[in-house]
Amino acid sequence: MAKQHKKSKYFAKISLAIMAVGFLATIPFQDSLIGRLLQGGFEAGLVGGLADWFAVTALFRHPLGIPIPHTALLPKNRDRMIGALINMLENDWLTKESIQGKIKQIKIAEKVFSIAEKQIETDLIKKWIRRLLLQAIGLVNIEKMAVFLEKELKEYLSRLDVITLLQKLIQEALDRKLDSKALDYVLVETEKWISDEETKFKIGKMAKQLLDNTQADGFLKMAISTFSNMLNEEKLGNMLQPFFLERILLLQKEDNPYRHLILNRIRRELRNFEEKKELVNDINNWKETLLHNWSPAKQIGAILTQLQNKLISIIEQDEFVDQYVLSFVRKFINEIREVPEKMDSVETWIQNQIFLLIDANHAKIGQLVKENLDKLDNETLIDMLENNVGKDLQWIRVNGAICGFFIGVILTVIKFFV
Repeated sequence: MAKQHKKSKYFAKISLAIMAVGFLATIPFQDSLIGRLLQGGFEAGLVGGLADWFAVTALFRHPLGIPIPHTALLPKNRDRMIGALINMLENDWLTKESIQGKIKQIKIAEKVFSIAEKQIETDLIKKWIRRLLLQAIGLVNIEKMAVFLEKELKEYLSRLDVITLLQKLIQEALDRKLDSKALDYVLVETEKWISDEETKFKIGKMAKQLLDNTQADGFLKMAISTFSNMLNEEKLGNMLQPFFLERILLLQKEDNPYRHLILNRIRRELRNFEEKKELVNDINNWKETLLHNWSPAKQIGAILTQLQNKLISIIEQDEFVDQYVLSFVRKFINEIREVPEKMDSVETWIQNQIFLLIDANHAKIGQLVKENLDKLDNETLIDMLENNVGKDLQWIRVNGAICGFFIGVILTVIKFFV
């Protein structure tokens, strides 16, 4: 561009020099018709070339450095020129509507998906994804996260209504008939315990002590004493052990009425436990005390550390990115492409985000142009303008000289006939 400008400027000077030399050279030949025509042409061409040189030069600087009024127009009107340029860019050439209209013509989502499908298969992208995941996991502060989780967990448990939770647990247990299973378990274990020889001896011993310590008067006292003397601890144990075992076996049968009485009492007590204010207060106090003394941060930190190390070892495997990350991306893209409504929705979302950016930053187009132009001094700015539009302006000088030459010839002919 600079070479073209210099070339056109060179032609402009040559054309002006030709007119000046021609004018001087034809002065001695004014007596002849041809000499007079040529002199008139060169004279008018010289005047036209000088006038156009003055006009072109006056746009950028003072001609010959003389501060003639209404010259150096661009430097004097720099701010107004820049303002007009910015206004033209924002309101005529690069309006919000024109930019948005152009964006609507572009299938951005399809282009993004196409680029993504091609790029995700490259080793560079795979390495970048693995590195990004490893860095993200490595940046996690286990200690701070453990403290945070402990705080959140304790706050959640403190707000938890223990009574409501116990009611749900009790109802679930009753629906699953766990009370019946628990009773069976107790009966089975009791049966095992009573069947033991040592237990039989203990039963006889307790029965003997009961008889010996029973307070009675008259005939009843004599009868009890006689009965106690007749039986020892072993005999009492042999008598009572089968009796207890039989009753336990009966309680294990589903149709036993006493079993139903026991289970009904258990269920009634469980369902109405919230009515026992003292028990409820004890449960709540136990919960608060437990939470106050509970500090699970270390345990949480240990679990998180194990999880972090496990994730790192999994991500470092060669097949992880292909098997999990890229397969997910491919599946996601294919699912969207297969449904036109989803594709249109993604396209609309992307365009809306771009429109929001345009609305928020449209004024920055003019600000950017102004900031860049403000960085240039007058001389640099004028030089740039001359390099870009000076070629055509210099040809104005050439055309002015040539047109002036022919007009001068015509005027001389007219003068000759007049």
